Amino acid sequence: MVQQRRTTQAHETAVELGDKRNDRVWTVVRSIPHGRVATYGQIAALAGIVGRSGARQVGYALAALQFHTDVPWHRVINRRGELSPRANPDAMESQRMLLEEEGVGFDHRQRIDLECYRWQPVG
Repeated sequence: MVQQRRTTQAHETAVELGDKRNDRVWTVVRSIPHGRVATYGQIAALAGIVGRSGARQVGYALAALQFHTDVPWHRVINRRGELSPRANPDAMESQRMLLEEEGVGFDHRQRIDLECYRWQPVG
């Protein structure tokens, strides 16, 4: 019984920490301006997520979003300026369409020029 209680408490703590991490990620992503992009690693650093898995944690937070959301998930791309593959192939096409509607351009390799479109937060 004691072991089960500890396991339950540990799970609840992990869920709470995950929720807080997700909230931090979503807050940063909401700050990315229209027509700009940021990388998963950049979002991790700005959200205070340390460690080698920071970019992956950002991906998990974005994957946890509801279908209709005010978080502009489409503005987050990988460090090479590419759209990351998704389980749903339509999501990549939607992401590209949303970015193009905001004026973000893609080159002949289907990459975004980070020097041109990367969001550089002030402060």
